[in-house]
Amino acid sequence: MEALSPTMEEGRLIGWQKKEGDQVKEGEILAEIETDKATMELVARGSGVLRKVFLEDGGVAPVGTVIAVIAEADEDISAILQSVPGAARTEAAPGPAAGAEPGAGGGPAEREAGQAAAELAGSGPSEPHQALTGVEAAVESPSRRPTPAVGTGQAQAEGGRVRQLEAPAEGGRIKASPLARRLAAEAGLDLGQVQGTGPGGRITKRDIEAAAAAPKVAAPAAAAYEPAVEGADVVEVPVTQMRKTIARRLATSIGPVPTFYLTIEVDMTRMLAVREQINRRLEGQGVKVSINDLLIKAVASSLVRHPEVNAAWGETVIRQYRRVHIGVAVAIEDGLITPVIRDADRKGVARISQEVRELAARARERKLAPEEYTGATFSISNLGMFGIQEFTAIINPPEAAILAVGAVEEKPVVEAGEVVVRPRMRLTMSCDHRVIDGALGARFLQTLKDNLEEPTMMLA
Repeated sequence: MEALSPTMEEGRLIGWQKKEGDQVKEGEILAEIETDKATMELVARGSGVLRKVFLEDGGVAPVGTVIAVIAEADEDISAILQSVPGAARTEAAPGPAAGAEPGAGGGPAEREAGQAAAELAGSGPSEPHQALTGVEAAVESPSRRPTPAVGTGQAQAEGGRVRQLEAPAEGGRIKASPLARRLAAEAGLDLGQVQGTGPGGRITKRDIEAAAAAPKVAAPAAAAYEPAVEGADVVEVPVTQMRKTIARRLATSIGPVPTFYLTIEVDMTRMLAVREQINRRLEGQGVKVSINDLLIKAVASSLVRHPEVNAAWGETVIRQYRRVHIGVAVAIEDGLITPVIRDADRKGVARISQEVRELAARARERKLAPEEYTGATFSISNLGMFGIQEFTAIINPPEAAILAVGAVEEKPVVEAGEVVVRPRMRLTMSCDHRVIDGALGARFLQTLKDNLEEPTMMLA
């Protein structure tokens, strides 16, 4: 299991592109892996035959764990098979002896592989609800299925052996690969209407692609939702790799990082007028600039004037960045990801707008490359489009600050002794007090306010 992203600690196997016995060439795609940020392709680092697969579709394994073996057809791999606990589990290998801990004994590699095997079998401490095959765990679609009841496609342990219980052909779970389920959900296809061509009628990626290309027919009405177990009031949804990472990283922020908050209200009259003018000029190019695009530009310009805010805590040093890379929080199905607009201070709003839309689209498709969501020096989280007036955002370490953006609202304000109505927006900056003091944060927000209320200030 390779580290396919800088922060990846474990990966979930969406599906193998090769099967045991297939010839493999170096550089060919072996499998699709769900990391903490995106779905990535695992490529072969050598040529030969895919002799053995240890991790089944939907399974989770830590980085560095052996999940398959590529070797020559006549090469002896018995030593590898003996060193990996549970290596023969695809033939219903015996589990550990009663009372024994998975991976106990042997070297560090054996213990790590043993722990991974235990987690895959649903008995590890970090994945208590994951079964060996993870038949439901890898389904990443808007219509998540509840945790299956016992005997409906789960992997179960019986008599010290782990085996997969196949769902009945009728009245049970439709047999489909996790990748096929995800693609079907994205395409709006009903799996019950797709003919499977895989082993035992299993629906594969190829079947979904063929069904998506076929002429559309009216879909039957969706069945009413039912809990996984009769009478149950709780449905357990497996935690995705992204959600695990969000939980782990933000737990290292809100507690250990001494955070304080600064809020300022901005008059958006001039900025809204500038936006209208820009969009009129760019109409022929098919570009439409949003308030968020203008905000990114204004923040980037403000950071150039206050490099102490464009910084990160480094225990023994404070890193002040001379380039401005803005992370833009994007909500996706499984959580949140922050694509990065690099050198935002050097780009026009039209280019920023185009990059934001392209990166957000790839983020929702889980197709971002690691360099597209790492390396931000400051982040923005905007919930204004949902009508949220004001909120506080959690800093994404090692960044020193994040800006929370509320909605633009018409409000009565006093100007020259008279009450007038103006479009106003509230901004709240979360600051790491180890890097940013109150006065410094206030000066930055004042510069940002000036840039938004008088856009020509960004040209000064």
